[in-house]
Amino acid sequence: MIMPRGHQLLLPANPLFILFTLLMALLVNMLVHMSLISHAAWMPDFLALVLVFWCVHQPRMVGVGVAFFFGVATDVHQSALLGQHALTYTALSFMATLIHRRLLWFTVPSQAMQVLPIFAAAHAMELVVRMMSGALFPGWTIFLAPFLEAVMWPVVSVMLLAPQRRAPNPDANRPL
Repeated sequence: MIMPRGHQLLLPANPLFILFTLLMALLVNMLVHMSLISHAAWMPDFLALVLVFWCVHQPRMVGVGVAFFFGVATDVHQSALLGQHALTYTALSFMATLIHRRLLWFTVPSQAMQVLPIFAAAHAMELVVRMMSGALFPGWTIFLAPFLEAVMWPVVSVMLLAPQRRAPNPDANRPL
């Protein structure tokens, strides 16, 4: 793949760092769920955000299987309908992998606008499954969560790509 002008060549992602970030996002989701604002429908899903990021940037390491595993773990922790988050995260991972080549050509703020419909579709899917299982409508603030996740996309991108950035050390003999 030809790098766009001005983009920095990244080091390979460490699989342990990817696993660590996914586990930390799961832990943050668990802590948010156990806090006082656990039933706030507007809270962004941090695991979904990190999962989409790694599905876009490392689709061979993080895919539908990893998304399913973390979805079942979330379902078990939240005592939700078993498979509700698994279905949502699997669809989210599939959609992110589907557009990952196109998405990497955009700037980070433009990427945030591109992933907004994916987050909105995932929240809509989760809402439909929740409503079909007999739960009450959580309120219209649920539609704020995808926007918050899209706003957080640039911050997450900078944080998760930081270990992969090379030191800017130009050398006349090596153009990379």
